[in-house]
Amino acid sequence: MKLTFYGGVGEVSGANYVLESGDTKIMIDCGLHQGSYFTEEQNWKPFKYDPEEISAVFITHAHIDHTGNLPKLVKSGFKGKIYSTPPTKDFTNLLLLDSEHILLQEAERLKKPALYGMEEVEKVMQLWEGLPYHQEMEIGPFKIVLYNAGHILGSSIVVVEADGRRIAFSGDLGNSPAPIIKERENLDIEIDYCLVESAYGNRLHPATQKGIIEDVIEDTNKKGGTLVIPAFAMERTQKFLFEINELMENQRVPKIPVFLDSPLAIKITEVYKKYPDYFDEETTALMMRDKNLFEFPGLRKTLTTEESKAINDVKPPKVIIAGAGMMRGGRILHHAKRYLPDPKSTIMFIGYQVKNSLGRRIEEGEKKVRIHGEEVAVRCRVVVAEEYSAHADQKQILEWLYAMRLSLKKTFVVQGEEDAASALAQKVVNDLAISAEIPKIGKPYEL
Repeated sequence: MKLTFYGGVGEVSGANYVLESGDTKIMIDCGLHQGSYFTEEQNWKPFKYDPEEISAVFITHAHIDHTGNLPKLVKSGFKGKIYSTPPTKDFTNLLLLDSEHILLQEAERLKKPALYGMEEVEKVMQLWEGLPYHQEMEIGPFKIVLYNAGHILGSSIVVVEADGRRIAFSGDLGNSPAPIIKERENLDIEIDYCLVESAYGNRLHPATQKGIIEDVIEDTNKKGGTLVIPAFAMERTQKFLFEINELMENQRVPKIPVFLDSPLAIKITEVYKKYPDYFDEETTALMMRDKNLFEFPGLRKTLTTEESKAINDVKPPKVIIAGAGMMRGGRILHHAKRYLPDPKSTIMFIGYQVKNSLGRRIEEGEKKVRIHGEEVAVRCRVVVAEEYSAHADQKQILEWLYAMRLSLKKTFVVQGEEDAASALAQKVVNDLAISAEIPKIGKPYEL
């Protein structure tokens, strides 16, 4: 086999890997490059391979940094099949449709043509087929099996076998155990090569933050402020609603108004309800008693712009969950302008903030930021709740690799910023005695 990296190196986003054996080429993930803006200028550059030569694409999970370039791939001539778990297909459809209008705005900002349109999203879905976990798929000389990555509902580790070798693509590994979804799987088969993500490759999730949401809601209530949460529409929002539901049912937090101000998150929550077979045992048992795991008294879903604006008329204390998660656009920016200067209020980050994003700058302590061209003071409390991260930390990644240590010839460290990837690569060498490398973009590797 020959493996070439076309993204996901030295950055968290842009995952895009091509495997070749004989005359057959398959791809794992086809994501957008993302940074301070929703998308980066390099997404408009032509692919460095011929999309018509790709027989199939296997998608690890639905996040845009793993799927966002699929419509461009189709637009550029790809006619093969796309495979993932069924939930990933449904989620990706919603995410691509939601991204389309944002990408039009980005194209105008960059003075570029539209990256893709609704027509290409529709074509992507027509080429897409569901593939359950553990069911083998053959494409030419390749045998492919999906395993549960435990990152978000339906997320996968992709294992490919050909030419007497097996290679595993971790996708994004989950911070297991997590509410709702089943834990990530260890691979109990011989793996020769592994691409492993490193978003948190140099960090450990705090062990002392359990119950932080309970404390933050109580603090917000006492101060009479507003708790603002930049929402990752998928997984983090559902996990958060699930926990608030439990806290309010058990009367552990006051029943203050909670606004879900993200049309995308509202739609994605409905998709979750379609796939109870992907829930963990605890969530399945809860569903026997409570069919509305993501609903509770006081939750208000604001689909329209008018409903979103009306949130301002509701006096604090209140909670606002609004898109987008890294504050690179969406309704969260309007709420941030209003509540960042308020010392009684709190902004809480519940997911990874990419380098140079507005969320990352606030998280790192900037006291003044620019939103919609205006300077906004940051006087509110800033809370980083890493317990809600959907990514495995350094310790968890090493534990996952440990199960493969006797057969692994090399680990390629991907999908992390330079410091995180370097730190993880060194730990893999030192702690597991496995060769580890941060690959080079565009360089073919013979396996």
